[in-house]
Amino acid sequence: MGVLVWLLIPLVAAVGGGLWGSWANRTRKVRGDGPELDGYARFREAMEKPRSGARGA
Repeated sequence: MGVLVWLLIPLVAAVGGGLWGSWANRTRKVRGDGPELDGYARFREAMEKPRSGARGA
């Protein structure tokens, strides 16, 4: 009987984890890559700008 109790612990943990995961994911909205691509474009523009006071190496 003790073995069954020990086997139930991971089962209960897995079910609890699944329930928590579905609850935590309930408010996530699907969004596209737009914000990430916009940020990357701004990053590239900033990196391509010549630095003021930079000397040729």
